[in-house]
Amino acid sequence: MKQKWLYLGREELAVERQQLQDEGQDLTSVAAEFDALAALDLDADLSYQPRVNALFDRAQNLPLRSDYPYFEPSDRDAIRNARPAGPRTFPLHLDENEVYDRVLGAWLGRCAGCLLGKPIEGWHSPTLWGYLRDLDQYPLSDYLRSDVPANILARYNLSRTRAYIDRVSHIPEDDDLNYTVTGLAVFKQHGSVFSPDDVATFWLRNLPILHTYTAERIAYRNFSQMIAPPQSASYHNPFREWIGAQIRADFWGYVALGNPQLAAEFAWRDASISHTKNAIYGEMWVAAMLAAAPFVQAPRELIEIGLSEIPRASRLAADIQMVLSWHQAGIEYDHAVQRIHARWDETNPHHWTHTNSNAQIVAVGLLWGEGDFGKSICRAVQACFDADCNGATVGSIWGMMHGAQALPEHWIRPLNDELETGITGYALVRISELARQTCTLAKTIPPASSPD
Repeated sequence: MKQKWLYLGREELAVERQQLQDEGQDLTSVAAEFDALAALDLDADLSYQPRVNALFDRAQNLPLRSDYPYFEPSDRDAIRNARPAGPRTFPLHLDENEVYDRVLGAWLGRCAGCLLGKPIEGWHSPTLWGYLRDLDQYPLSDYLRSDVPANILARYNLSRTRAYIDRVSHIPEDDDLNYTVTGLAVFKQHGSVFSPDDVATFWLRNLPILHTYTAERIAYRNFSQMIAPPQSASYHNPFREWIGAQIRADFWGYVALGNPQLAAEFAWRDASISHTKNAIYGEMWVAAMLAAAPFVQAPRELIEIGLSEIPRASRLAADIQMVLSWHQAGIEYDHAVQRIHARWDETNPHHWTHTNSNAQIVAVGLLWGEGDFGKSICRAVQACFDADCNGATVGSIWGMMHGAQALPEHWIRPLNDELETGITGYALVRISELARQTCTLAKTIPPASSPD
């Protein structure tokens, strides 16, 4: 049996090298070994695994370059100490019906944004943009359908079997939604005092390993070898700054409504089992935005509130501030997307799936969405990279800002209030019931539980 992600192959080696460079590590002492291993067929011959593992072990202790300008801790207290000032809580002036409307809006918005992006997950921009133009559907403004001319499908080597809107009767399973449900289930079991170990144990009991990907699957493998959090996030894990933590943020913002600091705290506990540094910050940023969303009118202000929960001198903060500056300068949407594609190579898996590249697209969807739900999620998905993840996050935040009653029926009707997941006990669930349970769980958080 040979399962991808359960061994370290050529892709993992290349990603680890890039990741170390991103983190500012001095690779002088290991560069020759990286070069030598890159010349071998690591995927065909697993006898090289001890050598690869030894290199990954050496890489754990490399010194930082003297010119590295960022400060990026993974420790919770160090992250808090490196934050800028920000509003840590908001008075919760919403009645129960309003809270439910916002929470339901977030669940529905997340599902709709995910479903919009799901058929094109993995497509690069020439494929999506060419496909849409050939169908006279550019810019993207609706769910994609499978009933298109055969010559168009052949031109782009596409299949009709993906989750196109005319092929689904509910939301099919997706990791972007599995983890939102996982957050709810963990909270039901352990309440607001849940620990990173509780999350890891829940995965082992309720989330099959082959329903996980990249950093999550590496962490899962580490759990099974009794490597506990936080070491499970960094040990032989080249994907430690990929987007997997950011897509797990949403429930923590839902349940900590009005308390972005607590939402970020919950997100840290979750992220730290599988990710480090900027990936942890991505989850904290999104969770904090969601917790603050009902109390903020402008996307820019909301984005800045999210940034107030992560280190000011991090790469993620710098990348999101970059997008804010583009919007402030009046850059048009297409130009903003071009700048992201110039900065990140979508054909490089490390760039395509990285937290920072996709966080920039989330910011673009919020800022250039013009207050319109459909335009916001479409602009997030059309930018490509991890399209279903970004559509889901933008849809979730928009839904929390405006509520379920503000969501256009056109986008919500196809969901049929049903979500399929891979989580034990949640095979097929009502989205409205998930929202109700979320509101019930939020009431269990003690008023004094907010971290210092």
